[in-house]
Amino acid sequence: QVQLVETGGGLVQVGGSLRLACAASGSIFRINRMGWYRQAPGKQRELVARITTGGSTGYADSVKGRFTISRDNPKNTVYLQMNSLKPEDTAVYYCNADKRPFGSGPGDYWGQGTQVTVSS
Repeated sequence: QVQLVETGGGLVQVGGSLRLACAASGSIFRINRMGWYRQAPGKQRELVARITTGGSTGYADSVKGRFTISRDNPKNTVYLQMNSLKPEDTAVYYCNADKRPFGSGPGDYWGQGTQVTVSS
């Protein structure tokens, strides 16, 4: 099993910044991709950003140029730097880990989520 613990959420004003962190522990061997997803009230969970072990990244169009995902492999931690936050970024953000060698959807492992609220 993989345990994922997110930290760093909170309340921020429009245009502000937050950095989320996700620490992985347990059976972390062979985690290939880690990512951040978010779910706003009444909406489906959506991909925000993903990063591979080798450092390749992908972003949702809505966050390109504003969010940056990074990974510290020795610390088994992935980060999401969020800048120029907008009210529509308000959601619960979830960390995800994927051991599959390939795949377009999320992996099997989820964190508990952290709330990000952007006030106008």
